[in-house]
Amino acid sequence: MIDRKTHLDTRAITLLIACCAFWGLQQILIKTTVAEVPPLWQATIRMVGAVALLWLWCLSRGVPLFARDGTLPGGLLAGLLFAGEFCCIYIGLQHTTASRLTVFLYTSPFWVALFLPRWVPAERLRGLQWVGLALAFGGVVLAFSESFGHSSSVQLRGDVLGLVAGMLWGLTTLALRATKLATASAEKTLFYQVAVTAAVCPFLSLALGESWGFAYSAWAWTSIGLQTVIGAFASYLTWMWLLRHYPATQMSSFTFLTPLFALVFGVVLLAEPLTLQLVLALAGVGLGIVLVNRKRA
Repeated sequence: MIDRKTHLDTRAITLLIACCAFWGLQQILIKTTVAEVPPLWQATIRMVGAVALLWLWCLSRGVPLFARDGTLPGGLLAGLLFAGEFCCIYIGLQHTTASRLTVFLYTSPFWVALFLPRWVPAERLRGLQWVGLALAFGGVVLAFSESFGHSSSVQLRGDVLGLVAGMLWGLTTLALRATKLATASAEKTLFYQVAVTAAVCPFLSLALGESWGFAYSAWAWTSIGLQTVIGAFASYLTWMWLLRHYPATQMSSFTFLTPLFALVFGVVLLAEPLTLQLVLALAGVGLGIVLVNRKRA
């Protein structure tokens, strides 16, 4: 039996903040590497590396990956949704700005909150929690509103892809909690996703005409290494473990921190300006997360 909790505890909150912080930093890593390493080829290297690391991890810990346990349909579904999310993000970034796509991507918690309670009633949010979710999303919109400007038809195409990516992220979470994957190990759950994505990304990279190679700078390989070891392996494995033990709707509210961490790292590492909007956005997201995770009276 899985020890599933009804509320996030200190350990869960600490792990979630650590994951979101790295995912925010990861956006900086991708941004500083994409000019040298094409995006979908970069994603291919990451996912292939993550598959290898996860396989070695499972071998060392005796975690079975290929036992027949009825998780294959749900696993393939989650893998395809996960791969689709990544493809929409990378293709969308060719048509719209990273800030606009980020806002649409982080509609994901709304999809989780809307659909997951239909299969898992315990995940249903109360009225004040919905207010918190909206407030957190509003904070993200506020943080990025300076970069919105005027839309073009090409930009709208990228925005739609960002919205689809957010939906696919939410549906991936739904697949993880509402199918037999909910009883699978965190390692096997992640393996389905990174393995399918590692199989899909090379074909899409070739279709987009990206050039492949390995003669990159030391910084590029450092960036890809961090994205692979910490991002695609350690942080995703942690997220899968958390989904097995804690409410997905409450966890999803924390993902609003990721784009704000990206802005904060931009201020710290790239000397980008610290604006009043960013400070207010951080306050809004923080208050929203508190409301979503507020215990019943």
